[in-house]
Amino acid sequence: MILTVDVGNSNIVLGGIREDEIAFEARLRTDATKTSDEYCIDLKMILEVYHIKANEIEGSIIASVVPQVLNSMKTAIVKLTGKQPLVVGPGLKTGLNIAIENPSQAGADLVVGCVAALREHKAPMIIVDMGTATTMIVVDKNNAMIGGCIMPGVKISMDALTDRTALLPGLQLDQPKKAIGRNTIDCMRSGLMLGAACMIDGMIDRMEEELGYETTVIATGGIAKFVMPMCRHNIIYDKDLLVKGLAALYRDNKRS
Repeated sequence: MILTVDVGNSNIVLGGIREDEIAFEARLRTDATKTSDEYCIDLKMILEVYHIKANEIEGSIIASVVPQVLNSMKTAIVKLTGKQPLVVGPGLKTGLNIAIENPSQAGADLVVGCVAALREHKAPMIIVDMGTATTMIVVDKNNAMIGGCIMPGVKISMDALTDRTALLPGLQLDQPKKAIGRNTIDCMRSGLMLGAACMIDGMIDRMEEELGYETTVIATGGIAKFVMPMCRHNIIYDKDLLVKGLAALYRDNKRS
């Protein structure tokens, strides 16, 4: 079994891949104050929940956008499995042509998303990842990652709205019934959820206009499954995109 670890700003997504099938997915809260021992215990407990023994893990791979957590997680995996994990970054072969101004600044999660999307879909494409931030990355018709945009995530927007406005309450991020809300909660829900969908639709239009051709759009991330149905573009939702991309990178690098 291959263990994949995607360390995001809010959550750590764990995946177990056995013979090209996803055996399990689990989430931990990202906590930069945790030690490697604490993360080791977390990993061990999650494996036990899915009835997997540590010696079944043949190897692992990590993508991280939180440097403080990366070293703790690497050490935790070594303590648990006795094997060094691969890390998405300099030195790891991705096969992706990164054609931005400074390729070293490309986020590990963005690279993994592009690698996974190119294995299942034809370029040109736009990959939307709705996590703590909402990112949209463009892969042109030559299979090159040429750039994109980074926007506040829906949860960040909600927190900013409720924290900075004394009279606005908290709310659940449910799909709004109408664009025109008739009470405070419905108005906030419309602005946050439908507003996010309109933002993505609008950015797709502008990106395709700059490219000069239409694209395939793939979305992933925890909040995406709630927002994508409200978008007017045809968008493919793939909740397992990063797990599959990490597994593919592990196999390619071990094979080489």
